[in-house]
Amino acid sequence: MAFVDYYQILGLDKNADDKAIKNAYRKLARKYHPDLNPNDKEAEKKFQQLNEANEVLSDPEKRKKYDKYGKDWQHSEEFERARQARSQAGGQEGQWYGGGNEGFSDFFESMFGSGFGGGRQARFRGQDYQAEIHLNLRDAYETHKQTLTVNGKNIRITVPAGVENGQTIKIAGHGGPGSNGGPNGDFYITFSVAADEKFRRSGNDLHLKADLDLYTAVLGGELVVETLGGKVKLPVKPETQNGSVVRLKGKGFPVYKKEDQFGDLYVTFDVKVPTNLTERQKELFTELSKS
Repeated sequence: MAFVDYYQILGLDKNADDKAIKNAYRKLARKYHPDLNPNDKEAEKKFQQLNEANEVLSDPEKRKKYDKYGKDWQHSEEFERARQARSQAGGQEGQWYGGGNEGFSDFFESMFGSGFGGGRQARFRGQDYQAEIHLNLRDAYETHKQTLTVNGKNIRITVPAGVENGQTIKIAGHGGPGSNGGPNGDFYITFSVAADEKFRRSGNDLHLKADLDLYTAVLGGELVVETLGGKVKLPVKPETQNGSVVRLKGKGFPVYKKEDQFGDLYVTFDVKVPTNLTERQKELFTELSKS
């Protein structure tokens, strides 16, 4: 198994901090995402390598093991146990090398693949994969399906309505293949939900600013308000003040995996003062000011 330099894949050096790793992954993942590079095997391979690199380097424990053991980082605990057992039995520990050199792998494989521990080969679980799906707020509002490419296979997943920004779900068994009959790893998908121009999300509630003309604010009336579920008519009380907030129950965001449950929508009125008044209109406002 050839050594894969995860730092090189992300274009970073070994001193890169968590923020640099995160930014590099997001930038390159967008560039090589299969949706943007259909039928491009090289982009698909690069995207998979990026996910593997991010999965390891973004986790402090995994990164520590990778820095020490190189490509064999996943088997570091097994190696240490085997080395200790070998030492206690009076055998040679051998020489190992971190950072992906072949010496360590040869020794490790000779122990587990050539009869160490009674002639039984060790079974290793496959590597977990990670991916990021970018959604806008309206995508996250409705349950829908998306197709992802993992290990050359298309996986059609259902994205439940109400997913949170940063939320991660697991698809069991769709990670890297196990070795020596070991189980496959898992596939973790993290959702990145972009902010919306009109609606601000707070948990399952939504917040919206709505322009209100001065005449309706003073006299009362009705205002048509846009929600993510469609337009609704909102009664406006007379003498509504600028900045007043009304709640529309059940018109917010769907509750994750709870059918027919929604948060609330809070509408803040932004009263607009009329401009370009005619002389007659100015006279009327003057009369009102004196009354």
